[in-house]
Amino acid sequence: MANFEAYQEYQRIEDFEEDSPPGEEDLLVHVPEGLKDSWHHIKNLDNFFTRISFEFEGQEFFELIQFLFVVTFTTFLFNCVEYDILFANRAVNHTGTGQNPLDRNKVTLPDALLPSQQCTENIQENSWIIFLLIMAAIFWIYRLVKVFCNILSYWEIRQFYIKALKIRMDELCNFTWQEVQDRLISLQREQQMCIHKKELTELDIYHRILRFKNYMVAMVNKSLLPVHLQLPLLGDIVFLTQGLKYNFELILFWGPGSLFQNKWNLHPKYKRAGNRLELAQQLSRVILLMGLANLLLCPFILVWQVLYAFFSYTEVIRREPGSLGARRWSLYGRLYLRHFNELNHELHGRLGRGYKPTSKYMNSFTAPLMSVLAKNVAFFSGSVLAVLIALTVYDEDVLTVQHILTAITVLGVVITVTRSFIPDEHMVWCPEQLLQCVLAHIHYMPDHWRGQANKGETRDEVAQLFQYKAVFILEELLSPIVTPFVLIFLLRNKSLEIIDFFRNFTVEVVGVGDICSFAQMDIRRHGNPMWMSEGRTEASVYQQAENGKTELSLMHFTIKNPRWQPPQDASMFISHLKEKVQQDAQGGPSTRLLLSEAPLCGSLLLSNESGSGPDNLLASVLAHPVLTASGLPGRDRGFLPPSTAAAAAASVLASLSASQLHPQPGRSHSLNPLPSSLHPDSPLYGSDRTVMDSMSNSDARFRSSTMLSEFSSAEMSLHAIYMHEVHQQSSAPQRTSGQGQHPVPMRELHSNPGAPHSHSLHSAASLAGPANLGGWKEEEEEEDQGEEEAIVSGSAPQPDGRSSC
Repeated sequence: MANFEAYQEYQRIEDFEEDSPPGEEDLLVHVPEGLKDSWHHIKNLDNFFTRISFEFEGQEFFELIQFLFVVTFTTFLFNCVEYDILFANRAVNHTGTGQNPLDRNKVTLPDALLPSQQCTENIQENSWIIFLLIMAAIFWIYRLVKVFCNILSYWEIRQFYIKALKIRMDELCNFTWQEVQDRLISLQREQQMCIHKKELTELDIYHRILRFKNYMVAMVNKSLLPVHLQLPLLGDIVFLTQGLKYNFELILFWGPGSLFQNKWNLHPKYKRAGNRLELAQQLSRVILLMGLANLLLCPFILVWQVLYAFFSYTEVIRREPGSLGARRWSLYGRLYLRHFNELNHELHGRLGRGYKPTSKYMNSFTAPLMSVLAKNVAFFSGSVLAVLIALTVYDEDVLTVQHILTAITVLGVVITVTRSFIPDEHMVWCPEQLLQCVLAHIHYMPDHWRGQANKGETRDEVAQLFQYKAVFILEELLSPIVTPFVLIFLLRNKSLEIIDFFRNFTVEVVGVGDICSFAQMDIRRHGNPMWMSEGRTEASVYQQAENGKTELSLMHFTIKNPRWQPPQDASMFISHLKEKVQQDAQGGPSTRLLLSEAPLCGSLLLSNESGSGPDNLLASVLAHPVLTASGLPGRDRGFLPPSTAAAAAASVLASLSASQLHPQPGRSHSLNPLPSSLHPDSPLYGSDRTVMDSMSNSDARFRSSTMLSEFSSAEMSLHAIYMHEVHQQSSAPQRTSGQGQHPVPMRELHSNPGAPHSHSLHSAASLAGPANLGGWKEEEEEEDQGEEEAIVSGSAPQPDGRSSC
């Protein structure tokens, strides 16, 4: 009964009656009279922080200009250029007084351009050109109206920041996301923006911003979206492009016939189990129509994709051909690796820190045959190129020979591309250790990768998350062709599973609306017993999040939002984790020993690259098992006792309450153990104040926030390593006996009697003495919050030394 009022905040999905007063069903934000003139049009908080900066709208404006330029320039090239004259296939005789006879046959650029009247006639005579121009004009006008509306919205939000949050726009870049969020929560207490509840929590704000994104993350986690394709010769590939992702969101969330009746409520009919078959057929028809529309528009979209790729990448490829061999995180990887309730700037920063070790891991695989072939191709191409360069140096008239410049350019590109396939003969990599270092940053790794880091199958799966830029461009070019078939033949077959998913995993939160229940990070309803949730979860296999998504997301959110008070089940899980960390730390190396060995670990793993305090700390944890296994002496000339990465991580986590950031003149920041020195909102197990509180000027605040953000990321990396190690230890006996859990297709479980048709979730009711996980303040947001954050890709620690090279 004590938690009954908090329990009422989260209603069962079947009790979907409206809780708003009549006539206010679409109003989620109450506007105080004193502020009505400045921000009365902001009617829901979902879009509020997605349009935080007016500068972001400038990008949309220039995208309109780019679109107009591409259409105009392409039309000009097809209809206003005389290519026979340009290519000198037809002679041009320049006559006139004062004309040099030697220049009479020289072609100039104006000679190849048609008169404006003839150009207009060519356009008017081509019906296809007129049709494409009309479609382009309609699309451009639609985007122009949308940009204009967004500009008005951005202006209102700008006024809200100035008048309500008391933040000037020139100071906004100096505020962290947590500081802006704290002001919004304080404003709710004073002005009651949301009329449904007295106080907003950090989780409420995240739910509004990431409502649809959390659904997408959950559907990828449960393997519901058809992004895995089985193709002849190629086998299993992952195909998720911008166009396909746009169609998924259009069908499910905000398009005509979508499941949501507005931006925050699932349509009531999808909350009932009685008409699931009828709704599945209806959704199947919507998907079919959307697939046919994509098939009809395929030629036009394909032409646009080709033109846009040509104008975007041709100059880059000519200048830096090796850029095609660079890697990027794929769209599928961003959804697969994303935590529930992880904002864009948090995800970009985390994946940015993992870019370097992941690149090293992918580069550790070499193909001897490909290397030999690349060396020979580079030799022959270089020989021909050297001769051509020598001839042009001897006589520049060689450049006037037909296709000589083309040959020089192509040979240069071939040499640059082939060099990317030639490995550095002096580098020696340890794939298992590199993969452990990758895990520290990406936080998710399938169980079958452990011990198989040197296998080609593991590399191929990592490549699905971390793809070549050339593969990304090729997929985007093929997207208009492949997307209609994915929608018609694959997504339609999952209509019933999608209906069941939204009914079973949607919960209504008062003052927030309908959200994905996985985003509540409820250990009891969505925990996985193999991820330290045994005895604390009632979830069936159908209800469990895969790969420890619930547990890791809970840890990440608590660290990033240290003032958030988790509900009772989450607090019990955190308390259990704290006790186990303290227990395992007793058998691990001391933090002082790890910190004393940090320079040695840094030199071994970072290749003499200087790292910051968090980097050195993480490197020491990852490399300590290597030192103990190899028998290397420590600084005290004594041999180190054997230990695992889990024990080392637990030792550091347990002693974070005695850590402090100390800037040393002329040296990088490092962690030094000192008693009673922690920020109340930062480290995991601390409660004392830190000298950071004495920094009052803005520069000191900015520097401290940056370092706090780095230490927060390092703290989460240690948790990821520790939880994966514990998971491996707990699941090893079951894997040995053949009882390991595997993801179960949702089609086989949609009628599972153990899977309820609704969830009623508890609100954030804190314990009397909650175990505060703490964390460090994060930097400004990007995209969803409209602010850019530089991706930190500095000296990344190298691998864990669980296995030898």
